[in-house]
Amino acid sequence: MARAEDHLAELLRLPLEQRAKAARTLLDSLDEDGEDQDAEQAQVAELIRRMRALDAGQVKLIDNAEARARVLARLRAVRGQ
Repeated sequence: MARAEDHLAELLRLPLEQRAKAARTLLDSLDEDGEDQDAEQAQVAELIRRMRALDAGQVKLIDNAEARARVLARLRAVRGQ
């Protein structure tokens, strides 16, 4: 039976795209209960929900400076400052 190092050496000789595919396959194999896939699907659903709200005019975008100011104001309020 070939050792892991032998397989790794063989994989490293592959072109970039094939190495990337092998790496994704190996990483996916570590997720035995599908937890990562469930989390990814939840993130996609949330992004779609937010995009639809934006398209429908239900929310508006703010720039980084405004977002930062709001977060800092909330932190000060929570800390009682």
